[in-house]
Amino acid sequence: MNQYVLIGAAILLFLSVLGSKVSDRFGVPALLLFLLLGMLAGADGPGGIYFDDPVLAQFVGIVALVLILFSGGLETEWRYVRPVLKEGLLLSTLGVGITAVVVGLFARLFLHFSLLEGLLLGSIVSSTDAAAVFSVLRSKGISLAGKLKPLLELESGSNDPMAIFLTVGMIQLITQPDLSPASLMQLFALQMPIGALLGYGIGRISLFLINHIKLGYEGLYPALTLSIVFLAFGLTNIIGGSGFLAVYLVGIVLGHHDFIHKRSLLRFHSGLAWLMQITMFLTLGLLVFPSRLISVTGVGLLTAGCLIFVARPLGVFLSLLPSTLHWREKTLISWVGLRGAAPIILATFPLLSGISGADLIFNMVFFIVLTSVLLQGTSIPLVARWLQVDAPIAHQRTYPLEFNPMAGMKSELKEFVVPSDPRVVGKAIVELKLPTDFLVILIARNDEFLIPTGGTVLRDGDTLLVLTDKDSYEEVQRRFGTSESKGNNKLTSA
Repeated sequence: MNQYVLIGAAILLFLSVLGSKVSDRFGVPALLLFLLLGMLAGADGPGGIYFDDPVLAQFVGIVALVLILFSGGLETEWRYVRPVLKEGLLLSTLGVGITAVVVGLFARLFLHFSLLEGLLLGSIVSSTDAAAVFSVLRSKGISLAGKLKPLLELESGSNDPMAIFLTVGMIQLITQPDLSPASLMQLFALQMPIGALLGYGIGRISLFLINHIKLGYEGLYPALTLSIVFLAFGLTNIIGGSGFLAVYLVGIVLGHHDFIHKRSLLRFHSGLAWLMQITMFLTLGLLVFPSRLISVTGVGLLTAGCLIFVARPLGVFLSLLPSTLHWREKTLISWVGLRGAAPIILATFPLLSGISGADLIFNMVFFIVLTSVLLQGTSIPLVARWLQVDAPIAHQRTYPLEFNPMAGMKSELKEFVVPSDPRVVGKAIVELKLPTDFLVILIARNDEFLIPTGGTVLRDGDTLLVLTDKDSYEEVQRRFGTSESKGNNKLTSA
């Protein structure tokens, strides 16, 4: 029997990986394909797999979400996120709260929900998924200009804790009538600071531990970071903080610094995050019964319309009133508020709490997510171009070598693009009198790689791969008038 389970899981995983090619080719969000594959494999589909275990689905979803948040934090570049920190935090807290309230009031006034049930529904669908946004843009060969990309990355990584807090809070108010809303505010004032402090503290301790533990095998470092992730989540939750926020901050702290085997660990956690996304969406797709979605089509479309065209825009524009962002940028942020896995995972919470109407809420949330992904996900490139906030995707060159920074090493591997400057173009490397700590180890010219010597003559547009410390790199930039943006510290190795 076990071999059939393994074969079935392998087939679903294989089809999901192939489905990512469809996503890249046609710009359809991968999460939609994973969900549809799970639904086809379920009891109402040709696969015929009967799965109706919300406890297991919630457990799988939470574990997956923890690992995805950590990977997202690990890949977040702090120097890009820092300028939009205020806007990102406003969107992930105030923006989420406004979205939840507007949807809740809509459900109360037009769908005959009670106020608390409406707010519960609004809380569940209040968080966004930027991964789907960027996969669509990447498949279309465009990116977002200015602060939009880092802002959306920060918002999507940090707004899940707020949505989880609101969802759990609404469930407590429904199941415990004697509980006052003021107690939830006290809980929020406790959870978020504890999660932030523990996340930062565990991140700093983890950085020291990874750099000084000196394990005998490189393959043990992924196991070490996994233990750190789950420890951070569990310990923070036990103490009374937000474990999801703590995990995300641990990833940000580690990603902001160099540590042993950083590149291999980034690849490991990126691959693990993809595996978790596939597993999570397949599980959630299996959990839903498509035949039950038909009955919620009307209320689902109405609620999705309220969320997309009213609640999300209000949440964005009101929370960003102090911001200097242009209205075009705010409009784009409003439109790309795709719902992803988090709302479906949160929709299992009422099921396990025994709340009346929990099945209706779960089916509505699933329908809203599908509608959001289909309508918003497929139209993002058109909207970005219409609002004139799109930008071409910067080409990231892949190099046939790898550099792993070690503790105590000040040098790092960076790119330096040769400027259109007669002081550089047509000159041999030795003639430039570069600093001693500025070592050119490879030259990328068109589609070729050259191993340099002192006599190698540089051409306009050559990209130099250099091993250098920060001071030497900045000195060369000043001498030849290049900007900081020309240097890229996130290099891809073949």
